[in-house]
Amino acid sequence: MAFRLDPSTAIKDPHGISWGMHPITWRNDDIPEVGAFNTLEDMLLDLADTGYAGTECAGFFPPREEVKAAAEARGIAIVAQWFSSFIVRDGVEAVIPDFEATCSYLEYLGATRVVVSEQTGSVQGKRDVCIFTNKPVLSEEEWPVLAEGLNRLGGIAHEHGLELVYHHHLGTVIQTKEETIRLMEMTDPARVSLLFDTGHAYVGDGDVMGLLRATIDRVKHVHFKDVRPEKLEESRAAERSFLDSFLAGMFTVPGDGTIDFTEPYRFLIDHGYRDWILVEAEQDPAIANPLEYARKARAYLEGTLFTG
Repeated sequence: MAFRLDPSTAIKDPHGISWGMHPITWRNDDIPEVGAFNTLEDMLLDLADTGYAGTECAGFFPPREEVKAAAEARGIAIVAQWFSSFIVRDGVEAVIPDFEATCSYLEYLGATRVVVSEQTGSVQGKRDVCIFTNKPVLSEEEWPVLAEGLNRLGGIAHEHGLELVYHHHLGTVIQTKEETIRLMEMTDPARVSLLFDTGHAYVGDGDVMGLLRATIDRVKHVHFKDVRPEKLEESRAAERSFLDSFLAGMFTVPGDGTIDFTEPYRFLIDHGYRDWILVEAEQDPAIANPLEYARKARAYLEGTLFTG
């Protein structure tokens, strides 16, 4: 086992993309008991051993000094962290103190992105609500409230050396291609960028490339997540929640599901994207061993994406 990321054996993208893996592979913040046996050290060792250069922060992480020391010891970069905003519900002024604290935390860790998702009315964490037929919708009056609030947060992020990347997400007010495009059109491109997630695009719209083509000029962070089509249909039929859908195996790592990643990868490359792509898959680590799936994803990257 490699105890520190070895540049000679790390993932080498022929086009200069930096590759990482999201901590949700090891442990889930929305359902704390899922993966509770995994620690930050477990995750960092697996990342170093499989050659992924970065990750994001998670709620199970210890105090920031410990995170910084542990990540540096393993040679793993901390890239970003999720932030749940409630701009529409509470107003941006109420959101700013927690956002400032998150940005300060990420600046200390040397991160470059803060991932924002508006959670007003969100059903993504409700296990008794079907994710496929229920989602919150913004009123016409609420759209400019969200857009102007995100512009404010984007300015604060820049003060900490961070890009605000908005995450379109199942079960939220910004889920569909149309909603995501509208949000990008209403926000300042100098302050608000997009996190493009293949899994949410596929499940939400049945299509990956439509959203990517429409928003490519705003994409500054990417999650590559695959979908098991039979599990998707099973979850639709059972009217499952988001949490129960992923526990049932709806998501997996690239190369293990139905999405052909060669097209979005090539499109990103052709349009000059050279930032981070994080492999991500909400799964139960007791069933989907993180180290095994990290290796499986790397084999797909090197055997399919990099050779195309």
